[in-house]
Amino acid sequence: LLLVFAYGVTLPTIEANKARELRLAINEVLKAPARYDTLYVVNGALVETPPAGTDARELEQLYLGYDRANRRIGFALVAGEAGFQDVIRLIFGYDPRTRQLLGMRVLESKETPGLGDKIEKDQRFIGQFAGVQTPIVGVKGDKKSPRDVVMITGATISSRAVIRIINNALERLGPLVDAYRREAR
Repeated sequence: LLLVFAYGVTLPTIEANKARELRLAINEVLKAPARYDTLYVVNGALVETPPAGTDARELEQLYLGYDRANRRIGFALVAGEAGFQDVIRLIFGYDPRTRQLLGMRVLESKETPGLGDKIEKDQRFIGQFAGVQTPIVGVKGDKKSPRDVVMITGATISSRAVIRIINNALERLGPLVDAYRREAR
């Protein structure tokens, strides 16, 4: 009973911290947009308002960023899949006009400390995602293409997982993003 009480008391604080962390991540991967809108995936389309009676927290969400002139700068997408240890959850910014990523940040990971956790700590690895063309290709050694991301030695599985998560999210959500982008013209 005490655990249930403690959970109930701390839940609002936990949720507020997660929301703050998400806001910071959106700002990071969209390169400090002037503002952003939350979009919801409903019946294979992006909508600005969830259907009546639907809990918005249960719908998949994307974030559309705007610059100071109110021009779209890109979408922030949250995605997650299995890594080496557990699920890796990340957010990335994507510009559908150029088919390039704007940035990437790991939100949650339980990858091996000192190796797999480099996907969130190694700035050289993280920095490669800004400007990379999609679909992304993981490589060992040197980049030879604008699609290449050099994987982390000793953390190949975790590196591949990050690339796979982004590519799978764009394969699934890219058509919705493209359709939404065309609607605004």
